[in-house]
Amino acid sequence: MRRPGALLAVLALVTGLAPAAPVAAAPSAAPDPTVVERRVLGESVQGRDIVAWRLGERRPGVETVVLVATMHGDEPATRQILRALVDGGPVRDLDLWVVPTYNPDGLAAGSRRNARGVDLNRNFPYNWVDLDGRYESGPRAASEPETRAMMRFLRRVRPDHVLSFHQPLHGVDTDTKRPRFARRVARVLDLPTKTFDCGGVCHGTMTGWFNHRFRGDALTVEYGARPGRRLMRRVAPERVLRVFGAWRGYRTVEESPHPG
Repeated sequence: MRRPGALLAVLALVTGLAPAAPVAAAPSAAPDPTVVERRVLGESVQGRDIVAWRLGERRPGVETVVLVATMHGDEPATRQILRALVDGGPVRDLDLWVVPTYNPDGLAAGSRRNARGVDLNRNFPYNWVDLDGRYESGPRAASEPETRAMMRFLRRVRPDHVLSFHQPLHGVDTDTKRPRFARRVARVLDLPTKTFDCGGVCHGTMTGWFNHRFRGDALTVEYGARPGRRLMRRVAPERVLRVFGAWRGYRTVEESPHPG
């Protein structure tokens, strides 16, 4: 029995026509990854990694945003928003960094404070004072490894915006560096506008330190004590992207903003 290749050769001799070359299948482009970088910012007191995940696109005209959750270990719900962004599709039109668990020791212990009993949101070196009790500010400003890790990270990234997610006060702080932007955040996230002044002056906070040191702005976003899973995993992540005009999905070749 003749093989198909031999039959084609005989046909070519009889007809004088060369057999057509097989058409190679066009290679399919691999889908863009959601996570474009994973960076360990430092370690907690007990040696747990503090991890930032970079999502989205770094290109001209795109804003850089940092989202931080679980600064207080007894406020765990909002880290679901950030984890949902990491687990979802690629982020478009935004250079986005997320830190879902900033205080891993506190989260493990169910405690507001870190493993040395320090409230990380009273430990930053701006308007720092010596506080005790629930708001223990540490022996000195920036005494905690978690604080220093976040400071190094924000100095390196220099984001345009920082959103610090907390519970349970249910609102967005509009008494901040850019009130108009804060009101937009509140409107898009469907949260009320509020003033979080800590009963007077907020000492040693991350947002206060960032707003004092950098051109970008940082503000506090508070959800309630028990926000629903659907809100945290599905609704809020899309709203957060909408604040910055970003979206999730895969581009076609024609839509790609990168030449070649």
